[in-house]
Amino acid sequence: MFHNLNLKEENMKLVKREKSPRLQLVGGHEEITAEDERRFWAIATTELTTAQQQLVSQPTQVFPHQESVLAVHWHPEFVPMELIRARITALYPKSHEELIIPTQHNRINAYDDYCGVEVDCYSRGFQRKVQLLLHFHHDRLSRTRVLQGALEHTFQYRTSQFFDLVRTFTKPNTERLDQAARATGVDHDVISLVREQAAKLEILVERHYDNMHPDIIKNRLLRNFLGTLNGVYDRKTINRAHIFLSQVKNIVKAEFSPDYFYRTSEIIEEARGIGAGVVVPHPEEFWPILLAEYDVDGYEVWNPQSREYTDFLISVLVNKNRRRDRQQRPLLLFMGDDTHMSAKIRPPEEQKVSKGLREIGYQPPWDDLNLRKKLIMTQMDRLTLIQEYKARLAS
Repeated sequence: MFHNLNLKEENMKLVKREKSPRLQLVGGHEEITAEDERRFWAIATTELTTAQQQLVSQPTQVFPHQESVLAVHWHPEFVPMELIRARITALYPKSHEELIIPTQHNRINAYDDYCGVEVDCYSRGFQRKVQLLLHFHHDRLSRTRVLQGALEHTFQYRTSQFFDLVRTFTKPNTERLDQAARATGVDHDVISLVREQAAKLEILVERHYDNMHPDIIKNRLLRNFLGTLNGVYDRKTINRAHIFLSQVKNIVKAEFSPDYFYRTSEIIEEARGIGAGVVVPHPEEFWPILLAEYDVDGYEVWNPQSREYTDFLISVLVNKNRRRDRQQRPLLLFMGDDTHMSAKIRPPEEQKVSKGLREIGYQPPWDDLNLRKKLIMTQMDRLTLIQEYKARLAS
């Protein structure tokens, strides 16, 4: 279990954000204007307009022939569940068998009879941050006090990355900025624009922190704040600013220490203690986890952002199951749509295409003729997997 919970909470003091805002903005600006406030709340509010509610509840595509819906890796974020439910009903009008479990980052959410969460943790054996999907029946929620304490710690630490990103521009960290500038070839004007907007955002977040939904405070907040300048600056300039910002973000993430995360084995042990299922998402992003022999129910072999090695991962699971003892339950094969519901509330022209096209329960490889031959070897399809995993979560 989590023997080092108190120690980690004490160590979190080292990464807590500073409470006092900057008093002087980059470039000599000394105050936040009413327009800055308007731009900020346009991206920081969680109250959906009527138009946004319709964007969520009324999808532009429908899958009338899909009768089983498996969705155990998706992120509701701050979008109300009743709107998400309406969307799922519209997407799959002929569905008669479903397993739908939300997996918000380090936050437990419920949908019907099940709860879920995607947890950041650290595997010391191969020194890499990894993620786990935990799923459990709603009636076990009362047993998650210790797990929720660990999740709160992890959530706060993950949020601290946003403040590190912003301070890279406002302190500034010249080594990071120079490295990103060399990689992207942006000019001084673009760098100054991003630094100025980061400084404004820093003040606005500090000013309104207590009134902001925790899920808003992510790295993408700075990207979205820059995006509100479309029309003020030409699209080419904003695109260059986004490219530069993205490069800086990658540098910040690469330097982000995983030492404050709980160990993967600790998270799995606590999950098993409450009777939760455990699934490894994105395994192609951290290959050694396939060799770690963790106590998990299965692996994700396809994801919209992890799909290059689906065929190979299926073969790996087939081989792993052949080598398992008869007393051991077989490893299950999962696919995750990794839908982020906040992407659905943005106008189509402002959506990141790769995320805007994702849908809860939409996993094309299940029906891919090239893969189905291999899937037969796993004795897995949507319906079989739903029934098997439900049985495990009930045991």
